[in-house]
Amino acid sequence: MPTTPPAPDDSPSPEKPAKKSAGRNLRAAIGVGVGLGAIIVLSLFVYKPVFVGVIAVAVVVGLWELTSRLAERKDIRVPLVPLAVGGTAMVVAGYVRGAEGAWVAMALTALAVLVWRMTEAPDHYLRDVTAGVFAAFYVPFLATFVAMMLAADADGPWRVLTFLLLTVVSDTGAYAVGWRFGKSKLAPRISPGKTREGLVGAVAFAMVAGALCMQFLIEDGAWWQGLLLGLAVAASATLGDLGESMIKRDLGIKDMGTLLPGHGGIMDRLDSLLPTAPVVWLLLVLFVGTG
Repeated sequence: MPTTPPAPDDSPSPEKPAKKSAGRNLRAAIGVGVGLGAIIVLSLFVYKPVFVGVIAVAVVVGLWELTSRLAERKDIRVPLVPLAVGGTAMVVAGYVRGAEGAWVAMALTALAVLVWRMTEAPDHYLRDVTAGVFAAFYVPFLATFVAMMLAADADGPWRVLTFLLLTVVSDTGAYAVGWRFGKSKLAPRISPGKTREGLVGAVAFAMVAGALCMQFLIEDGAWWQGLLLGLAVAASATLGDLGESMIKRDLGIKDMGTLLPGHGGIMDRLDSLLPTAPVVWLLLVLFVGTG
């Protein structure tokens, strides 16, 4: 007796789980990162003043990105010229005269912003100069602590290298652990991609790297000091990243710029470095002195 063929199954086939994606061009990001690393290391160990120039260039570009986004998204007119000149002076003063020179240059830069803005209409004067003073503190003043680390006679370049390594390792640990194991959001309203598991990864990676750096790179350093240094770097780098995420969310943008393929802009790379610089500078002074 003939049988009726089974009806075709119209139920949808199960979809394969989507692979996690970093959301950026990983190949471009790695290439740019390697290139920047090579420039930094060469300038850092060949001739100190060249690296001071690298810091100054990064500061000026970062200020240009920040002031451009403020103007585009919020119509905040921050005078770039006094910020760029004053920011460069801050970095040089910090390298030559230390913290005292940096504070004097910061005060003069703030004054220059107030005076420069007087040449335009008084509308929104207070808003614009407030943003200008914030920009002066956020970018060049915090970057000045890198120049002050470099100024140490005994091991200045190694202090800067330690600062850079720990910040990069912290970011890498947060990304790697968060991408693989992240489930619990750290600050979903600020940065939905960050997780508590990623923070644990940042702390673990940075503490191990800190112990190694303090033991082998910093003169008179000890491994236990590196553990504390790594913990502090993980905290400051994470807060710095969240801080810039707040700024970008307020501005309604994903990146501060497009200068670095796979990374965004200069400010998107400085977000965790800037607030970490004074933390590392202070702890190294407490642990091993000014050098």
